[in-house]
Parts: sequence; C-alpha cells; structure tokens
Amino acid sequence: MKKLTIRGGIPLYGDVYIGGMKNSALPILFATILTRGKNILYQIPKVSDIDLSLEILSFLGAVIEPLDDGGLLIDTSPIEFRDLPFEVSGKIRGSMYLIGAMLGRFGEASVGMPGGCNFGGNRPIDLHIKGFEALGARVNFTEDSMLHTEALDGLVGNSIYLDTTSVGATINIMLAATGAMGTTVIENAAREPHIADVANFLNAAGADISGAGTTTVKIRGGRPLHACRYTILPDMIEAGTYMLAAATAGGCVTVHNIIPKHMETVTAKLLETGVKVSVTDNSITVESDGRYRGTNFKALPYPGFPTDMHPQFGAMMCYAEGISTLVEGVFPKRFRYTDELTKMGADIHRTEENTALIYGTPRLRGASVHATDLRAGAALVIAALAADGVTEITGVEYIERGYTDIARHLRELGAAIELTET
Repeated sequence: MKKLTIRGGIPLYGDVYIGGMKNSALPILFATILTRGKNILYQIPKVSDIDLSLEILSFLGAVIEPLDDGGLLIDTSPIEFRDLPFEVSGKIRGSMYLIGAMLGRFGEASVGMPGGCNFGGNRPIDLHIKGFEALGARVNFTEDSMLHTEALDGLVGNSIYLDTTSVGATINIMLAATGAMGTTVIENAAREPHIADVANFLNAAGADISGAGTTTVKIRGGRPLHACRYTILPDMIEAGTYMLAAATAGGCVTVHNIIPKHMETVTAKLLETGVKVSVTDNSITVESDGRYRGTNFKALPYPGFPTDMHPQFGAMMCYAEGISTLVEGVFPKRFRYTDELTKMGADIHRTEENTALIYGTPRLRGASVHATDLRAGAALVIAALAADGVTEITGVEYIERGYTDIARHLRELGAAIELTET
C-alpha cells in the first residue's frame, strides 16, 4: 500500500504537460484486437488501469513492445480466443470493452464481470447486453459469474436505441458493430470526446463510422480492419484536475497539451468563481490568490459538466466564499468523498441522494483520509494542497488508476507532497 503526505498552504507555480486520455486509451487498446496487426499508439498514459489492460492483451496472446520514440507497438495478430476469468477482468471497469472487441473478431466472448471504481451504487451493463442482442448475439451468465456472448451465425447490423445515455455502451456496441454485416445505427448515443477518439482510431484502421460525438452513430460493418498508427487525445479530466488544484491552492499554473474546447465547462465554472483563466490554442493558464466565490453546478453527460470533475470541484468549493450547490446527474451516489472532506473540517450537507450543499470555510485542516475511488482521491489531493497542516491520504492505488505520477507533477509546481510505501 502507498500513502501521499501533503503539507498544505503552498501556492502552485509553473507548467504541467497533460498525457493521453485514459478513457480513450482503454477502449482503443482493446479495439486493436479487431485489427489483427501491429498497431503503434502514442500518448498512452502510464497509469495502473493501462498496465492491467496490457496484461489482459498479453494474456490473450498479444505481443507488446515499447518504442524509442515513445510509442507502444501492439501486435494483436497472435491473439486467440480465450475465456478471461474474473481474477483478471475484475480489476478494471475497462475490461468490459473486451466483450465488444472479441465479439467483433471471433463472434463470441467470455469475460468475468468487469470491476472498477465503486461510487456506492451499481454500474450495470444492461445497455451493453441490449446492444449485443440487437446485433444477433446470445448473452448468458454462467454459474461462475462469467458473461458469455456468442453469434454463431455472425453479427448483423441493426438500429439500437439506448434508453439512457451511456459512454460504455456506445463504445462497446460500436466495437462489436465493426464486425457485423450491414449498417448499425446507435440512437441516443453518448457524445463524449473519447467516443469520437475511439471512432477515429477505428476509421484509421479501415472502419466506416460516422456521427461519433453526436447522438446518432452509424457503423457500416463487415470491413476488414488493418493496423495503424494513432495518437490518443489529451486527457481532459487530468487537465481539469490540475486547473482546479491551482485555483484552490492559489498561484499560477499553465496546463499544456490540451484541447481547450473540451475544457469549456470547467473553464466557465472557474470564471464564475472569479478565478482568472487565460486560453491559447493548446494551453490554459489558471491564476488565483486562493480566494473565490461559491457557485452551483450539475454534472451531466457531455457537453455538460463532466461527472469525473464533480469530486474535484466539490473539494474546491469547500474553500469558496458562500454556499455552493452540487447536483450529480450521472452517478447519483458519487458523494462518498464528502465523508472524507468532513474529516478535514468541510461543512457539507446532503439534501437529497444526488445533491449536496457546501458551506465554504476559509481553511480546512490536515487529517488522515482515504481515497474511496479515483476522482475522490483527486478531490482529497486538491483539498490537502490548500489545507492547514499535513494531510495523509491512503488508497493511493485508486489515484494511480488515472493519474501519471501526480506527486512528481505537483512537486514540480512547488507542492510539498511525498509518496511513500506503508
């Protein structure tokens, strides 16, 4: 186990460079299965979820080799169909994308139920199953909790309406549909940038997908895919986390290698609080004296305020002047992090299952807290950077699922932060 120790009250100054988006990289890694060749991917983030995904690909027979130019060669031509037991798949939520990729290539998949962060409620995959069945696959659960899908006569394109907007289901159906004969249309599709990123990778490999990033995605399936070179989009959530860290702790930080268009909701909320934000073509500078106003927000599917920035924004609002209202419109039970912030002196009141009122206070105090999931861990880091005294954060393995060497990056910005083994 690991522990982060942070001495707060130190403003942040300098530059931070953002890597590839984890939420793109995970499905793209599994999408290489569909290409049967030697892909070269750039900007693959060095986080634990990616390491686990590469272990899964190796388990299936893929050959993986880091290149001198920073790329990662992934040869999926040797991959053979194998069951993926829960002890392998259950470590990450992203293993669900293996189902769509294996179904598209082999016409069947057998995967233990995927894992990932638990926000205090279920994250069902019923929409994924609905999509696979619409393409002609039979889906059943075995006694040992394996999800088995098969299409003995091949997958066939179909029109699929998602009852609720789902990023995972949109991507997974898209992966499977590339191997289906005919055209598949996904209605009420999610619009997040990483969906377009996955589609762009598949198109670079020879697929014919249009509409990704809108509510209607069309996949003209049955085309043989080939290996390609591809660069992953910058991680908008990593960028937003450093922006909020600078706003909360104070100082002046420039976040580089980003797409400002993807950051507009975060930028708009920071401006509402009175924090100074400057935008260029590929960077954003946040300047703050650590004093700002409270504001309200509701987390919604893209292009709304991202749910993966909700906990970080909640931590920032603990220091704001006035009262802030936070409403979670994607994962209603994503408030487990608030119990940890109250240990640091935060004044947070839950009014409904998906709503919290945060009464701002000039300072929080250091305490021993635990990260309950990936973004909750990021929220605790932000709170600790501005707190009086020393904060110790356990559960660092969650933070490492989505942030590359966060302690080093923050140290380079001037923070007093250490990562140690416990």
